[in-house]
Amino acid sequence: MSASNGNRFRTPLKNVRGWGSAKTGTEHFIHQRLTATALVILGLWFVWFVLGLVGSDYLTATDAVSKPWNAVLLVGFLAATFWHAQLGLQVVLEDYIHHSLLALILQTGVKFIAVLGALVSIFAVARIALAG
Repeated sequence: MSASNGNRFRTPLKNVRGWGSAKTGTEHFIHQRLTATALVILGLWFVWFVLGLVGSDYLTATDAVSKPWNAVLLVGFLAATFWHAQLGLQVVLEDYIHHSLLALILQTGVKFIAVLGALVSIFAVARIALAG
């Protein structure tokens, strides 16, 4: 397929402004679907895990979190949650924020908060798991 054939689907205005595929939509779509799938599986485990701790005291809960498989699954759940949230908010901001500087500030803020939230959460789980 030549370059001229690839451009025939673009309007003249898009050609002039340079608008078109940024070639990153598929990767974003796949990441969103993978994190969603992980969250379905890990979410079911998380609900089962939390329901099993209903009525337990603090020591029982920390003991349950400190078990290696529970700690690993909890870290996976937290990482997938923050990553999926960041991907979803990115799409919302791209769709509804049209001022370039504001969009940049908000996108940066969302990524910063997602990374910070994931790090703090994973650190908390690691601290409980390694102390037990």
